[in-house]
Amino acid sequence: MKLTNLLRRAAAPALLAAALVTSPAANAETIVMASTTSTEQSGLFSHLLPAFKQASGVDVKVVAQGTGQALDMARRGDADVLFVHDQVAEEKFVADGYATKRYPVMYNDFVLVGPADDPVGVKGNDIVKALAKLAQDNAPFVSRGDKSGTHAAELRFWKAAQVQDQGKGYKACGCGMGPALNMASSMNAYALTDRGTWLSFKNPGNLAVLVEGDKRLFNQYGVMVVNPAKFPHVKAKQAQQFVDWVTSKAGQDAIAAYKVNGQQLFFPNAGQ
Repeated sequence: MKLTNLLRRAAAPALLAAALVTSPAANAETIVMASTTSTEQSGLFSHLLPAFKQASGVDVKVVAQGTGQALDMARRGDADVLFVHDQVAEEKFVADGYATKRYPVMYNDFVLVGPADDPVGVKGNDIVKALAKLAQDNAPFVSRGDKSGTHAAELRFWKAAQVQDQGKGYKACGCGMGPALNMASSMNAYALTDRGTWLSFKNPGNLAVLVEGDKRLFNQYGVMVVNPAKFPHVKAKQAQQFVDWVTSKAGQDAIAAYKVNGQQLFFPNAGQ
C-alpha cells in the first residue's frame, strides 16, 4: 500500500473527531427560557424551537411553570429569556429594570370548560356572569392556584364578578394547566384554561367548552430578554437572537403553522 494511502487512513479518525468538535451542534450555545406550561404542554415549543435552532445554532432549555414563577426565576437571574402571558406583571418586570423591553409575540384566548350537560347553566359568552353563577351554586371548580398567567386572569374575572367566596366546590391545585384539567376531568368540574392547552389535551372526559368569545378572555403572550446589567452572566446576545427570530416573519409564520387536529392554537401579532 502506498504511503499516502496509509497516511490518509491514519488521519481519517482524527479528521472525523475534529469535524465533530467543530460542528455547529457540538458548539451550540444553550440559553435558558422561563416560560408557561401552556406553551410547553400545548406542544408549541416542540414545533418552534427546532426551527430556531436550525436558523441560529442556539439550543433553548425550557423551564415551564406558571408565569409568576417564571418571572420570579428571572428575577433571581436564573433565566436568559422569558416567554409568558401576564401583561401587567410583564410591564412591571420591565419597570423594575429586570428587562429593558417587552415584545408582544402572539395571542390565543381563555375558555371556560365544564360538564357538557352544563348543570349550572353558564354556557354563553360572558365569563363574569358565568363565574358569578358558579359561585352562587357552589359548583365544582378547579383553579390552577399557582400565580400563573391563567390564574391571574381567573382572579381578575372573579373580581369583576364581585365574588369574594367562590363557594364550597372551589379547589386550587397549585399545579400546571394539564394537571388542573386532569383534575377537572376526573371531578366533572368547571375550569378556566387557555385554548391552546385545551385543544391539545388528551383526557377531556365529559368536559366541553362552555364560555368563549368574551373579549375579556383575550390572552396575550410576550417575550423579554433578562437584563444583563442586573445579571452579567445572562446570555443576552443569544437571548436577543431568539426574541428577534420569534418576532420575525420566519418565527411568526412558524407560530401560525402550528396546529392540532387542523386547528391553529396561537396567532402571531408581533409589532402590534
